[in-house]
Amino acid sequence: MTIQKGDRIPSATLMKMTDAGPQPVETDALFAGRTVALFAVPGAYTPTCSAKHLPGFIEKADELKAKGVDEIVCISVNDVFVMGAWGKAAGADGKVTMLADGNGEFANALGLTMDATRFGMGLRAQRFSLLAKDGIVTELNIEEPGAFKVSSAEYLIGQL
Repeated sequence: MTIQKGDRIPSATLMKMTDAGPQPVETDALFAGRTVALFAVPGAYTPTCSAKHLPGFIEKADELKAKGVDEIVCISVNDVFVMGAWGKAAGADGKVTMLADGNGEFANALGLTMDATRFGMGLRAQRFSLLAKDGIVTELNIEEPGAFKVSSAEYLIGQL
């Protein structure tokens, strides 16, 4: 079942690339007592994700934080090394936290997966954004397949 507004973010372990190498990030700790803007992309380095989705959140990071967001998080069903490299290449450091959902377990727990096997990509996260306060989803914006409208940084800012 797909997560809904008012639901608690599920417990999961994501991975973050650090200077010391890959480190686990527990969602319970990530969301506890904080306001987090999270967005998911189907794949690092893919066209819409690299040209629009991630850059929009990087560009609007200060505006989101000025409106009370403690952390901006990008997740994708990619490995931690790819997410780390993509974040560096895009200039996300200090603005957007890049987290890998390597096996898609978090996307699956949210009920927000898509089947991209016909593109050779397997199961991936759907494109979406959400806002969570103390681990409770307060806004949820799920894109229609192939679309990029409601999951943008601009759209989420309008909900704050």
